[in-house]
Amino acid sequence: MEIEDPVTETIVGFLARIGIPVTIEPVAGKTFIPGAQVRDGGLVFDPMMLPYPGDLLHEAGHIAVTDPALRPALTEVSQDPGEEMAAIAWSYAAALEAGVDPAEVFHPFGYKGESARLLSDFTGGRYVGLPMLEWFGMTAAPGKGEAAGLPEYPAMARWLR
Repeated sequence: MEIEDPVTETIVGFLARIGIPVTIEPVAGKTFIPGAQVRDGGLVFDPMMLPYPGDLLHEAGHIAVTDPALRPALTEVSQDPGEEMAAIAWSYAAALEAGVDPAEVFHPFGYKGESARLLSDFTGGRYVGLPMLEWFGMTAAPGKGEAAGLPEYPAMARWLR
């Protein structure tokens, strides 16, 4: 199975570079993200069944913000609202770092109809979930980087919690 979509290829390359395992294989059954699932702390996806490549970054965000002690066994993303917001903020920063248009992540069919608002918030400097990334020591809020000794969001000190 090969990746034919350049956005998907860029995302997979970025995830490999930061240490999130990606496996390309058929994904059977119903999954929260069509054609993709989290398995054993990595991302498994079927490029023929994945309608929105940006969804890979959001799912990877869940992997990235998971407690490192729990990550290797992760097969289902956390339903914790704080971790969901952290995954959203992570996916925006990851899109920018990977060179992917954030509109690929915040496509019109995601986030329960709130994609446009989220994209507007992030591009307008209103960073939902940033406090969680700060708490995890992954980045600092704009204007607080020097004091924290961390790069300022959307730049990240590290991509995995």
